Amino acid sequence: MDVVTIGETMALFTSDSTIRYGGSFSKKLGGAESNVAIGLTRLGYSVGWVSRLGNDELGKFILSFIRGEGIDVSQVSIDKHAQTGIYIKELRHAADVRVQYYRKFSAASYMSEEDLDEEYLSKAKYLHLTGITPALSESAYKMTLKAIEIAKKNGTKIIFDPNIRQKLWSKDLAKEVLLQIALQSDIFLPGLSEATFLTDEEQPEKIGEYFRNRGVSIVVMKDGEKGAYYSTNKEFHHVPGFYVKNVIDPVGAGDGFAAGFISGLLDKLSIHEAVERGNAVGALVTMVNGDFEGLPYREELERFLNHNDVDVSR
Repeated sequence: MDVVTIGETMALFTSDSTIRYGGSFSKKLGGAESNVAIGLTRLGYSVGWVSRLGNDELGKFILSFIRGEGIDVSQVSIDKHAQTGIYIKELRHAADVRVQYYRKFSAASYMSEEDLDEEYLSKAKYLHLTGITPALSESAYKMTLKAIEIAKKNGTKIIFDPNIRQKLWSKDLAKEVLLQIALQSDIFLPGLSEATFLTDEEQPEKIGEYFRNRGVSIVVMKDGEKGAYYSTNKEFHHVPGFYVKNVIDPVGAGDGFAAGFISGLLDKLSIHEAVERGNAVGALVTMVNGDFEGLPYREELERFLNHNDVDVSR
């Protein structure tokens, strides 16, 4: 197994107009961790997803779809007493995307240490986590810490994206918990504004030093269309992003970056090349309406990087 990821996926309903005046919704799905899993499987890697879904039609839809993407769902539990989470997206335009979550007491919020199989997790090269999961509930937080413990015990590298959701918890608690997890990770993937929130530092180089001095091996700070910075014990660099003329939907671009970057690590690229691939996948995601629909297959990514068949320039 190349990667195991843990987290909630919700049924996503996107309005065809404003929510207040729109007439209909399209049904999709969305979840940071499953977005990364889909991105990686489309690029040819083996991925397992650990989660919990309700025993309802939306849960069955999500399970079927994710299984259809080639992701191993053997570690997904079905909860007979709680419903699958829902979120609604109002895509007014690329710079004004409004989302509303209906995930309190969702099936995934009841995830706990009992949902983890140590033998299964130990087979992965990388464990991918986000800061959304520990924000769902106390039991999900404890499960996240247990997953980290298992990974460290078995030599699995931990990749952590804070993916801050302010609607889920207070700023003080978010900062405390996310820092706790970040400092236990091997590779940390924050957005630049998230990293500033966690450290009170604004300069990318200072942020990189903050985490590396506390034991994190690689820090990559995403900066939207501008690209990303990375910091290791050997180097600090900025990798320019890809200019996209027509951004359709920016939601999920960070997850696309994570999938592209992790794929670079699995292919044993240099950190610089892996970050560049992450930038490319993130850019492709923004060209399509939906959280994961723009995630490329290998041949599409290669065409993009060769500047063919896409409206993009460097």
